[in-house]
Amino acid sequence: MDLPLYWIAIIAFVIINLMLLSAAVLVYAERKVAGFIQERPGPNRVGPGGFLQPFADVLKLLMKEDITPAGAHGRIHALAPLLMVTISLTVPAVIPFARGVVIADVGMGVLVVLALTSVSVYGVALAGWASNSKYSLLGGLRAAAQMISYELSMGLAVVSVVLIAGTLNLTGIVENQAGGAAILGWHMFVNPFGFIIFVITAFAEANRAPFDLPEAEHELVGGFHTEYSGMKFGMFFLAEYINFFIASFIIVTLFCGGYLVPFEPQLLAAIPALEGSILLGVLQVLSLLLKTAFFAFLFIWVRWTLPRFRYNDLMTIGWKVLLPVALANVLLVALGVLIF
Repeated sequence: MDLPLYWIAIIAFVIINLMLLSAAVLVYAERKVAGFIQERPGPNRVGPGGFLQPFADVLKLLMKEDITPAGAHGRIHALAPLLMVTISLTVPAVIPFARGVVIADVGMGVLVVLALTSVSVYGVALAGWASNSKYSLLGGLRAAAQMISYELSMGLAVVSVVLIAGTLNLTGIVENQAGGAAILGWHMFVNPFGFIIFVITAFAEANRAPFDLPEAEHELVGGFHTEYSGMKFGMFFLAEYINFFIASFIIVTLFCGGYLVPFEPQLLAAIPALEGSILLGVLQVLSLLLKTAFFAFLFIWVRWTLPRFRYNDLMTIGWKVLLPVALANVLLVALGVLIF
């Protein structure tokens, strides 16, 4: 369905603001979940239940002095965090939020997502180089090497999905999961190995524990953002939380039915008037957000449960475990598609 230009502009405005607000909500959720896991209250002073604490933190960062190291490359030092946030806010343009509700329903949607998420590592690498600090440089180099290690496995996991769906269009991939009884048509059940590989590599893509090697506070002080302060640091922080929220959206879209409501075919058979209605669109948006919220919680839960991997362990997992399994999975899926 081709939407009028003004509707696309409204949807884009809503989605961008949703992404910005989601970062504040996720910061609050992370601190509360961390407090629960560690048996402490978490933020509970600013606002009801401490809910306004993230907004107070933003105000604090706005008031902090913006310091650029004397030996840093000023323009690139300032460009790196801006690049990270811009890319993070661009990816949702191709994600379908309901049937027919997508900003850019491009035929090569999967390739657009992979291209944009891969480019985000440039922000980390540029920040590490431009800061003129050994800690920052090591963080940037780690990010580049880490990307090469997991991007191959992530790409192969996506290839297995494309083989099953027969399309690179994200809406087409979602609609391909509508078949089957209840939720059994979702790719997480049809292609479980691809699902597990993609989820693991998504943690590395978003620089989240246990794969947060580029910033590794215990080893590199703060890695690529060691020399950042004020809102430049805040923009890196914003990009990190938007990135793992976007990663959750992509996981849900590719493997968990996207905007499809569980038991949707049975629901439409029972209530035919729902077909094409606004109510169904609202239910689909809520379905997508609830599934995404679960995976966002998973990102938070893992961070406060598992210790950080050593760098050589990450390389070993990427090259000696994930890559062979991903290759074998693609071959099995291709064989299954050919036969069935």
